[in-house]
Amino acid sequence: MTANVVVIGTQWGDEGKGKIVDWLTDHADAVVRFQGGHNAGHTLVIGQGDSQKEYKLNLVPSGIIRKNIECYIGNGVVLDINHLEKEILSLEKDGINVRDRLFISPGCPLILDYHVELDRAREAKREDSKKIGTTGKGIGPAYEDKVARRSIRAYDLLHLDALKEKLNDLLDYHNFVLTKYLGVKAVDFDNQWASIEKQASFIRPFLTDVSEKLYALNKAGKKILFEGAQGSLLDIDHGTYPFVTSSNCVAGQASAGTGVGPHMLSYILGITKAYTTRVGGGPFPSELDIDLPLSPGFQMSTKGKEIGTVTQRKRRCGWFDAAALKRSALINGLSGLCITKLDVLDGIKTLQICIGYELNGNKLNLLPLGSDQVENCKPIFIEMPGWEGSTFGVSKWNDLPVNAQNYLLKLEELCEVPLHIVSTGPERDETIMLHHPFEKN
Repeated sequence: MTANVVVIGTQWGDEGKGKIVDWLTDHADAVVRFQGGHNAGHTLVIGQGDSQKEYKLNLVPSGIIRKNIECYIGNGVVLDINHLEKEILSLEKDGINVRDRLFISPGCPLILDYHVELDRAREAKREDSKKIGTTGKGIGPAYEDKVARRSIRAYDLLHLDALKEKLNDLLDYHNFVLTKYLGVKAVDFDNQWASIEKQASFIRPFLTDVSEKLYALNKAGKKILFEGAQGSLLDIDHGTYPFVTSSNCVAGQASAGTGVGPHMLSYILGITKAYTTRVGGGPFPSELDIDLPLSPGFQMSTKGKEIGTVTQRKRRCGWFDAAALKRSALINGLSGLCITKLDVLDGIKTLQICIGYELNGNKLNLLPLGSDQVENCKPIFIEMPGWEGSTFGVSKWNDLPVNAQNYLLKLEELCEVPLHIVSTGPERDETIMLHHPFEKN
């Protein structure tokens, strides 16, 4: 058995990672979140019929729904403790034991009131064409403070006596930007300090040396699942910059964001939809019109229920982009693919797949690095026949329509990554397993 698996999104996020992580935890002992913040949204559907329950998670690792699974939040995550508390209380109302199974790194930078105010004021100040599409939750400014070496981290909440002076200096700096440049109100010191004291009381019992714990689990032969957020094409270094998130979303971040060596990352599973979606601004070569009734884009949007878990904004939809997926395969070192939401394409007579682009008279078979280049790319499509009937809930490969099998195999061929899992619905058993990530290759 391989030891550990990293699950990452290979598109612009919202690929269905939460369901797959939950499904894989049946074979894992621990689940670790390694980047991002509560701008990520994982939706899990558990049970059937009247007993069906939907969970929307932002910070707590998806493995928390499974009993006896240890869950970790690594140092690569920026932490809004107020949001975390609400999420934990919601889970506890549903009878889920969180406090005995959740461990948080003291290295997590904190998202505080001034980060949220900066995030929202900056986005409001941008012209419409330059808006990033930020969730306004303070994620970007919190990562900026981290890189500038001025973060308040969870560790600091263990030493409140030394924190007041640091907070005072930080507010002097950030309030100057808020009032003099962005033209909004300053953040009150007393209110922020009262919030920090409350947060400190709540978070202290969860803080632990995550790196040490993960090494101990690995040494004991336990299986660890590393859970990514957002998608690789939103990566701060490798995505369609500047229309990206503020963290590294690629598989390598599982090492840096938790404090373990790369040797502990045994298998990289890339999650991708059978089509493509994107929330917010930024280039999208294979985009379709989602408002034209009865069109493929309209079907993807409505049947796929393409509404952002966090933002509640409509996701933009388009044909599968194999050239973009190949870029993700390169920057992640994918071991296998999991294709989700195949059933959304049921009944579309002719499917198209983007296999490359025309740019300035040249043909490209890989997504360019610059967003301005991507914006000017004209997609090159091939066509494939669709299929009649439903693929929803199918759990065996041979039960799929032949044309659906052919479509999946074509995606595998174009992306040059083996297809290992197909998800045909939101529930755990609505999954076709061709190769289990925790099994030997």
